[in-house]
Amino acid sequence: MQEKSVMIQKKDWIVGRRLLLEWFEVHQRALPWRENPTPYATWLCEIIMQQTRIDQGLRYWNEFLTIWPDVQRLAAAPLDDILKAWQGLGYYSRARNLHRAARIIASDRKGKFPTNAAEWRTMPGVGPYTAAAISSICLGERVAAIDGNVLRVISRLLGIEEPIDRPAGRKQIEAFSDEWLDDIDPGKHNEAVMELGATVCTPRAPQCSECPLANICKSDQANVGSTPSIPRKAGKTKVQNMNLTFHVVTDGQHIWMRQRPENGVWGGLWEFPSHVESDGDEYTSPPLPPREMGAATVSSQGMWGQSFEHILSHRRITCRFWLWKPSAGFHPDEGRWLPWREAHKLAIPRALDRFWLDLEKSQSTNSPH
Repeated sequence: MQEKSVMIQKKDWIVGRRLLLEWFEVHQRALPWRENPTPYATWLCEIIMQQTRIDQGLRYWNEFLTIWPDVQRLAAAPLDDILKAWQGLGYYSRARNLHRAARIIASDRKGKFPTNAAEWRTMPGVGPYTAAAISSICLGERVAAIDGNVLRVISRLLGIEEPIDRPAGRKQIEAFSDEWLDDIDPGKHNEAVMELGATVCTPRAPQCSECPLANICKSDQANVGSTPSIPRKAGKTKVQNMNLTFHVVTDGQHIWMRQRPENGVWGGLWEFPSHVESDGDEYTSPPLPPREMGAATVSSQGMWGQSFEHILSHRRITCRFWLWKPSAGFHPDEGRWLPWREAHKLAIPRALDRFWLDLEKSQSTNSPH
């Protein structure tokens, strides 16, 4: 790719901005949160859509608005209900922060939402991008919203060679985004840049021939379907391999569950007590009974099914279920001893939910009802 100057003349990017907004008016996807946006619905959308595909997040957004149509009802809901509704989205700290922020808005702020990006950034779970998106779209504040799509579009537009995950590259993008932002409708401008990145200036094989900025872009591709070398990143987070054993303690009718700590994988969710095999080595067989049982006694029944792989953002987890039969009068020192159906109403990791019904059926068949 021929090297070009990073600089774009102001008269050119002014024309590019107009063309971008005209393109957006015609080609934007029909998304429900774009119709008469409100701070509550937009905030909910931005939190749910972090690290989430639109097609997946839309269902959750609709469900949240149906169950909790305003911030007061969201704030009054038990956290376990929020986590259960969030199940399958991952990054559960988002749900906990959503609930904390709702309680602050409903109680401390008497139901009044923040009125600018600076105020939004004081809310739990709201960073610079989310604050800027809400404030520009709902309040008309002139503040650039910079997400992954925007980083990609602007870095390619300007031909920025510095890594976008380092200050040298990021600062160039922020400075240009602030200057380029439309004065009359900054929210629409932010949405247009993000839409361009999501649908045309994609990570791989961008459709440069369809781009309204192609004539001024420093990374415009002569070979349609090829992928520009920009944006560049200094490095990626290393994927950690883990081996995890879930201890399934059941008498056929009841199952033992415990709540995970808020910090770490699946924070705040309920699970069969688990432990990570030392240093991520291969499984020991059989495992020792879980320490959380205290004085309660159990007998090993072996592994259920086959081990399986569960992929998180930076973790590749190999999981297995190990069955235990409790002694009479089983009363562990912590957690809950619940009927299977009641336990399944708790917020649980996707890794458990995908096998729950088969596991319950296999353990309940020989039990009296």
